[in-house]
Amino acid sequence: MDVPLGAVHYVYLCGVAAIIASMVLRANVVVPAIVATFAVAATFSGSLVTAVTAVFNGSLVAAKELFNIFLVIALMTSLLHALRALGADQMMVRPFRRVMTNGHVAFLVLAACTYLISLFFWPTPAVPLVAATLLPAAIAAGLPAMGAAIAIAVAGQGMALSSDYVIRVAPAISARAAGIADQAGVIADKALLLSLVTGAVALGLGYLRIRASIAAPSPRHLARWQAGATLAESLAEQREEVAPNIGSFDKSVLALQAAEGVEEAALSADTLPGKAALAGGGTLAIASAPTQSLRWGAILAVVTPIAFLLVIAFMLAPKVIPGLPELKGGDAAAMVGGTAALMMLIATFAADGAKAMHTAADHIVEGFVFSFRAMGTVLPIAGFFFLGSGEFSRAILGLPAAAAAPDLLFETIRAAQHLIPQSEAAVAFAVLLVGMITGIDGSGFAGLPLTGALSGALAPVSGAQASTLAAVGQMGAVWTGGGTLIAWSSLIAVAGFARVPVLDVVRMLFPPVVAGLVLSTAIAVVLW
Repeated sequence: MDVPLGAVHYVYLCGVAAIIASMVLRANVVVPAIVATFAVAATFSGSLVTAVTAVFNGSLVAAKELFNIFLVIALMTSLLHALRALGADQMMVRPFRRVMTNGHVAFLVLAACTYLISLFFWPTPAVPLVAATLLPAAIAAGLPAMGAAIAIAVAGQGMALSSDYVIRVAPAISARAAGIADQAGVIADKALLLSLVTGAVALGLGYLRIRASIAAPSPRHLARWQAGATLAESLAEQREEVAPNIGSFDKSVLALQAAEGVEEAALSADTLPGKAALAGGGTLAIASAPTQSLRWGAILAVVTPIAFLLVIAFMLAPKVIPGLPELKGGDAAAMVGGTAALMMLIATFAADGAKAMHTAADHIVEGFVFSFRAMGTVLPIAGFFFLGSGEFSRAILGLPAAAAAPDLLFETIRAAQHLIPQSEAAVAFAVLLVGMITGIDGSGFAGLPLTGALSGALAPVSGAQASTLAAVGQMGAVWTGGGTLIAWSSLIAVAGFARVPVLDVVRMLFPPVVAGLVLSTAIAVVLW
């Protein structure tokens, strides 16, 4: 059935085009999102008052829908701060150094360790931690610095962040935007498989590209590497080269700030076993820790990963053992957040004793600060795309319950469905391409409201599942902008720690990552 398009539909499409153009031009998309929300509301209602209130309501509706995401990020970050006070974060990765017998093993260890830490805490804190603890050992084992950068970027900013299986920020945003909020877990499961396929291809091809450069283990490799430019100089040069006007958007700046805080002291932390602990804000505090704190740090370095592995096992158990109750809606995120909060309290009392009554609250505040700095700009963007969904447009426009709510994006897709190829593969690769375009801004998550909304709108006319298209779009957006294919993303921090030119890292990663994305999308079409 043909759907007549009015002026408001064209204004909405102009808003979408403006946001995509801003991403391509590497500009922050918050301003065009707010302006577009105002323009759409004004066109629809013809009321200046409605248009002004819609700007506020858009972000408010998005905040209501996404606050559980902010809360999980805050609690996980507060746990990391508590673990840093005990040095438990470094203790968790220190055993991996012992198995780095050669460059080939070091490549795998760097990838595995970065993936595990990034899966639970995101790559922002994972990159400084891995660089401080494992990178010097990997260089001494014969792994070239470029190989280290490839392993860290693909495993952290690529595999772990694109699936976001534990914290589940990305799947939740994709599901909400697609109008299938109850299928966030399904998107997470599909994204996990697709991220592993993409990562396996990218890591494999990346390893083949640097394999000939792997040398025999020798302390001279580390000496030559450390004799190069300082970390701070490397970061400053690369940021000036590829992103002189970089804004305060999302994870890219946060990763840079964390990287700059560590500097040289972090890279030599392995020379002070038991006495180096990353303090809040990413700086390295070198102090003689009390024996009791070291003991508690060692205990929590073991207990914390075990606790979260048990949470993951609990989430996966119903898929393996039929009959077990599955977690519904946001229950999975609640399990992760609740576990993080309880572990944070244990770590805080272990570190501070009676003072923990105050420091625990400080850790939570720091967690919320990080959460809103990382994700706060998503709210007005999500608010604009929620305006295109009939499920949310009524609340944003302040319409009464009896009034018909506009379904702008879905109505536009239905009007143009005769132009859309009746092929699941064509639509899936189109969503992947849109996701990669939205990732050009270097943030990764900013495009998820768009890819999610497109997935929900295209699924009925293409015959594909909305959850599959959302997972594919998530792969394109996060792998591109999260820190593997865009030089002005948080890849700058990875290249800075490895002390290699960031543009060279992009050139090395582009063929492997794109090949992995193409293969994973093809698998998604065949499987689902």
